[in-house]
Amino acid sequence: MGQSSSIPGSTHRPSPTNPTHHHHHRTTTPRSETYYYSMTDPDGYQCGNIGTVDDYISELPDECLASIFHFLSSGDRKNASLVSKHWLKIEGQSRHRLSLNAQSNLLVQIPSLFSRFDAVTKLALRCDRRSVSLDDDALTLISLRCKNLTRLKLRACRELTDSGMAAFARNCKNLKKFSCGSCAFGVKGMNAVLDHCASLEELSVKRLRGVNDAVEAPVGPGLAASSLRTICLKELYNGPSFGPLIVGAKNLKTLKLLRCLGDWDKVLEDIGRRKNCLVEVHLERLQVTDAGLMAVSGFPDLEILHLVKTPECTNSGIVCVAEHCKLLRKLHIDGWRTNRIGNEGLISIGKHCGNLQELVLIGVNLNAGSLEAVATNCQRLERLALCGSETIGDAEISCVASKCVALKKLCIKGCPVTDQGIEAFAWGCPNLVKIKVKKCRGVTSDLADWLRVRRGSLMVNLDVCEVEADGLDASASDGAQEDGVEFPPMVMSQVSGAIGGASAAVDIPSSSNWRPSIFRSRLGLFGGRSLVACTFRRWSNGGSGSNDSS
Repeated sequence: MGQSSSIPGSTHRPSPTNPTHHHHHRTTTPRSETYYYSMTDPDGYQCGNIGTVDDYISELPDECLASIFHFLSSGDRKNASLVSKHWLKIEGQSRHRLSLNAQSNLLVQIPSLFSRFDAVTKLALRCDRRSVSLDDDALTLISLRCKNLTRLKLRACRELTDSGMAAFARNCKNLKKFSCGSCAFGVKGMNAVLDHCASLEELSVKRLRGVNDAVEAPVGPGLAASSLRTICLKELYNGPSFGPLIVGAKNLKTLKLLRCLGDWDKVLEDIGRRKNCLVEVHLERLQVTDAGLMAVSGFPDLEILHLVKTPECTNSGIVCVAEHCKLLRKLHIDGWRTNRIGNEGLISIGKHCGNLQELVLIGVNLNAGSLEAVATNCQRLERLALCGSETIGDAEISCVASKCVALKKLCIKGCPVTDQGIEAFAWGCPNLVKIKVKKCRGVTSDLADWLRVRRGSLMVNLDVCEVEADGLDASASDGAQEDGVEFPPMVMSQVSGAIGGASAAVDIPSSSNWRPSIFRSRLGLFGGRSLVACTFRRWSNGGSGSNDSS
């Protein structure tokens, strides 16, 4: 940029050796006059500009130009900001989302950054785990510059303390979404956010080091309790310390408890004792028993339940949920091959949950009778995944093919199914659009080819590779939940023209690979990739990508 250029239709260019190149140079066109000139501002920032008598873009109001920028990607916005000083100004003032490399040297760049990007409402601060992060002074300065901030995401900002979080919360009271991971502040800092940010709607906390087993004061509920709609807690040493917040959030819709140490039965029971409006509950690798599931059955509005690797939960708890949660639409169960959840629980689901649309069963041993109960009574079932079961064979699959008339998407993985069972889908499940078969030794590629020919509109995804011993480890939430409550990072490679050559905003991969050894040794909290996420991620057409330039 900065060199003179022409608009389409122009045939003459100024000579690069013309000593008057910085003055207007005129060429004649049939309907308009075109001017070429370049500018250099006092800071040495090169801007190219094009002006014509019929240059309608220059006549656009700033608000219209800003709206156009919102349709551009982050890279294109950066290029557009180089066109002229005016475009540079409008692009900066219209950018609402920013992601910064939150290292300690960010402090000196904050005034320049937020002088240009003075309308930021969504901010992500990420630091590499090998670097020193920004401190309380930097966060406080940011909060003074961004008092209209509505979303904040902190990653690996280990130099932040309770004092810094308290100062931030006092200045940014309009916060609606807050996410932190691998940070070092504790209960006081978290409570400061809850006490001052009365409009907070979504809270995500992951590996908060300041909340440990020795904590005395609980978290919450605070002023935010009345506004919170989503709470996600991941990999916390003392997760139940958030119990007062969870119980006190009377308008809570979504609760996700993922790989958090501590006894959760009491927290769930306390929620069940009062009126609640929970719609979605995720319980993954927790110390929870049938007592906790019985408490969950007291959530009358429950529509989505993920129960992943909770070995103390049995058929009794599932039956209780099925009998009382009549609105259940999505159910994911990973039985971890403990054989404590099976036919009895599934029959109850089929009997009472007529609204079921999605069912994922992993490591759960079933027979044709229980599958028939679901297929017969759950007439709205559209998505089904059967994975890692030793008892799901051709008879069970044939039952699915003949009974599940509304089924659209099916996944079978690591089950003793053969070609004979899969053949049934040549005629069954008239609404089926996709079938995925993975690691089933008895299914051959010839059968897949035949099925594609027999049902031309059916998408057949077949993986006949050998079943691995640990290949069926599944987590319904790994890698799939965090973005649900955190705003997408805004990619921005450089803003050197605006802040004197310093590259302060970058696209940083998440540095969330840290795994405390205590989590590896207790409850097997980590391991394996997300089978359910892999199963359904590409099936869903409802998700929408974020526009980083908004």
